[in-house]
Amino acid sequence: MKPWVEDWLTHQTRDDFWKHGSVCEDFGAITCPVYAIGGWADAYSNAVFRLLAGLKSPRKGLIGPWSHQFPDESRPGPTIGFLQECLRWWDYWLKGIDTGIMDEPMFRVWMLDSVPPQVDREAWPGRWVAEEVWPSGRIQERVYYLGDGTLASEPGTPARLQFVGLQTTGQDAGAWCSFGAPADLPPDQRAEDGRSLCFTSEPLAEPLEMLGFPEVELAVDVDQPNALLAVRLCDVAPDGSSRLITRGLLNLTHRDGHEHPQPMPTGQVVTIRVRLNGVAYRVPQGHRLRVAVSPTYWPHAWPSPVPVTLGVHAGTGSRLLLPVRPPSPLDETLAPFAEPENSHPVDHVVVRTGRQTLETRTVLPDGTLEIRRINDEGRTRLVEDGLEWEWVNEDRFEIREGNPLTARVTSTRQVSLQRDDWSVRVETFSVMTSDRDNFIVTNTVDAYEGDVRVFSRTWHRVIPRHHV
Repeated sequence: MKPWVEDWLTHQTRDDFWKHGSVCEDFGAITCPVYAIGGWADAYSNAVFRLLAGLKSPRKGLIGPWSHQFPDESRPGPTIGFLQECLRWWDYWLKGIDTGIMDEPMFRVWMLDSVPPQVDREAWPGRWVAEEVWPSGRIQERVYYLGDGTLASEPGTPARLQFVGLQTTGQDAGAWCSFGAPADLPPDQRAEDGRSLCFTSEPLAEPLEMLGFPEVELAVDVDQPNALLAVRLCDVAPDGSSRLITRGLLNLTHRDGHEHPQPMPTGQVVTIRVRLNGVAYRVPQGHRLRVAVSPTYWPHAWPSPVPVTLGVHAGTGSRLLLPVRPPSPLDETLAPFAEPENSHPVDHVVVRTGRQTLETRTVLPDGTLEIRRINDEGRTRLVEDGLEWEWVNEDRFEIREGNPLTARVTSTRQVSLQRDDWSVRVETFSVMTSDRDNFIVTNTVDAYEGDVRVFSRTWHRVIPRHHV
């Protein structure tokens, strides 16, 4: 097998490679009942909204506070009896047993409460809410206008705000796809806000609840044909702490779609709409909303080849559009989920305890940012037959301030199996860099039996950047 990244990088637009595996090309091709389930800390919760809106077959949606784990074992919780919920669904559709599941609302979500920023959370406070159908006619659009650092219900005086993004903006993004490990969740965004162009509201006079996709419409100009927009929506508490609510990224060459990108016209004002990730979130009275904009967001997005000067035209042309959810008596009628149930785990012994860590440091005097994420699963032995396994991953992201062409990602993986005096191990080393015109990717795999290397292969590709 060739490394997956080669396929991904050789298909940088929405061509047949991506369309082949995407259900949105023809939602009508799906006629079976669908129960779409996701988590707010996962990377794929947007698909639940889209499936409910696009499918015509019987369907339900469920989004909890969960990470990329099953809802009966996820961090953050609360967890639910996911196996019992699946059984209710399959009993109804496969056995014809009336479990009542289709009498319940189509869409049920965990409405996140505002909590202090924290990178590790066992459970996220909130409550279950529901909509009878999705899209819901109950959702109301509320508009805020971006002014000269302000966010208000009425347009302010027109102004052009110029900003050159730091290449290190994005370092406090948290994990793109959280598996519930410590340090996965985004920390306090105050430092990130300081690296961005910000627009902040007055304290809210009453609580505000959102459900759906917030959008930010920006009138912008740029000085480079390849440019990025990273937009964050934050909840700013009275003590000044800034909690990330949601975010959205857009390669501006894809402003009219992902199939046929076009260079951005330089020096011209273009109105761009950025859809942020879907969310269910309650902002308390007295808190403020903040929109933060940047042309960089490392390491979630590969940087543009040349630093971009971004102009944002505040006033009537730049707006925040929020999907506001009014209270619903339906929420009070929701039956609780069952408690989690799991089979007894296979008897095992922890030979070596694992660790999950995130290290961020800036190396002076050149200002190189280093982000190092380690996911060490430790070493485990099965009691029944003595098989031991070990899995250690490490990802390192580097970039030097002022020079986007220093972006570098290095990944190592090591998986080993052992029983008595027999042992095997596979190690991989991957590195990705770029110059102004190309991505440069090298992947190496080595396989060992005992201490003898029995297989080795290296893939090296130089792939042109296509409006990235």
